[in-house]
Amino acid sequence: MYKSYLQTGAILGGLAVALGAFGAHGLKKLVPPETVTTFQTGVQYQMYHALALILIALVYEKYANKFLQWAGRLFITGIILFSGSLYLMTILKAMDMTGMEKIGIITPLGGLAFIAGWLMLLVGVMRKD
Repeated sequence: MYKSYLQTGAILGGLAVALGAFGAHGLKKLVPPETVTTFQTGVQYQMYHALALILIALVYEKYANKFLQWAGRLFITGIILFSGSLYLMTILKAMDMTGMEKIGIITPLGGLAFIAGWLMLLVGVMRKD
């Protein structure tokens, strides 16, 4: 279990670095500055939660429980919903597609998944097994 979170965290962390580099160099030519900022927010939260997955993997070795498993699942879900929706909005803006603004409604659901993940991490390390 913990090894899959280590692997996923490493992949998502590496992807965040690559996306961040693209956002800092290539994206500026395609979209307005406020859209670059939105994209970078997605990258930041992806990196934070990729590192959090690695943390869970390390903590899971000592405190293995279902709450830590849920924390990892929620962080992955948050990355997909929160960061993914910001990336998708950026792509749509770069393609000059209109009428897709409602995709932004997904972003707060990802934020809630992040919050729930942190709460599950807290409960997971406070449990006495």
